[in-house]
Amino acid sequence: MHTFLLILQVIISILLIAIVLVQPGKTNGLSGFISGGSAESFYSRNKSRTSEAMLSKLTIIFAIIFALLCIAQNLIK
Repeated sequence: MHTFLLILQVIISILLIAIVLVQPGKTNGLSGFISGGSAESFYSRNKSRTSEAMLSKLTIIFAIIFALLCIAQNLIK
């Protein structure tokens, strides 16, 4: 059982790293600093339906699974 949890944790950790690396940056850079960066657009109003929102939710889900696997492995030892 311990080996199965260890393999599952390695797979989840690799997926978590990949999902975090695929996400775009949250900063606007210098252009956001100069223009204010808080312009309302169609994209910013519908952000919950984008792939960026899906990646954010997947990151949270995989992080919770990773934490639960860590706890389960410590309890089994």
